[in-house]
Amino acid sequence: MRFGKFDLSIIRECVFRLDGGAMFGVVPKTLWSKTSPSDEHNRVVIACNLLLIDTGDKKVLIETGMGDRWSDKERERYGLKSLVSSATVLDQVNLKPEDIDFVVISHLHFDHAGGATMLKDGKLVPVFPNAQYVVQKGEWDFAFKANARAKASYRPDDFVPLKEHDQILFVDGDYEVVPGVWVKVTGGHTSHHQVVYFESESEKGVYFADILPTKSHITPPWVMGYDHYPLVSCDIKSEWLARAAEQNWLVVFDHEPGIPWGRVKVESGKFVFEALPEDSLAFASGTGRALANVG
Repeated sequence: MRFGKFDLSIIRECVFRLDGGAMFGVVPKTLWSKTSPSDEHNRVVIACNLLLIDTGDKKVLIETGMGDRWSDKERERYGLKSLVSSATVLDQVNLKPEDIDFVVISHLHFDHAGGATMLKDGKLVPVFPNAQYVVQKGEWDFAFKANARAKASYRPDDFVPLKEHDQILFVDGDYEVVPGVWVKVTGGHTSHHQVVYFESESEKGVYFADILPTKSHITPPWVMGYDHYPLVSCDIKSEWLARAAEQNWLVVFDHEPGIPWGRVKVESGKFVFEALPEDSLAFASGTGRALANVG
């Protein structure tokens, strides 16, 4: 999709399932199940939606998804359906891993950093061999000292090889990755969680990552049970959604199983998401997976 002078593409890497209660925190099931129905195990369907920003000079990939280093037991636990392999993740947009200049990882949980590395000849190597992986230094440090509640979401094999191959670009706070593309620290989900803000000509947009994972989370108090700082998440969502609605930003949801990008409006004092047409998505046909098949 053309966005000012940029080209944007959504890459759907996988679909999987997580506990609905964990995805919606203190929100009663009678409310969240209206938009996110659960299966017999109380799990809801979510996706990993990567965003590719081609500025014309550089190619920036946001997030890497789950990757393909999962056992059969783990795949069953998460209802994981990989739609691509790590080596073929860019086939939907007719690119190769070698073409990527920067990879932004919002935080180092396995569903965001899992596709950063892969096994090659029995060794873990970065999937994108020519890229610098943009990670908040505080997030990196926390991943190695996470407490009992948080540590299960971090798998060192997802990110340690990046440093071993000298492909980590550590940043401390807000940072302009390339002209027109910034990471902005929000906290909330983790203490150093970052979103990606981008603009070109008169167009502006934001990739919310896990501050606002799906369209069902658009109401600010609807935050995940996974969030380390849920009150921060609520406040940050309110702030960013207000700006997005006022300035007609493009918003992108990392875990939305339907159409994951569109615009936000305010109607009767509430935020409302309006999705772009399905034909704006490269994965909706051909080498991708139709939206009707995500479950």
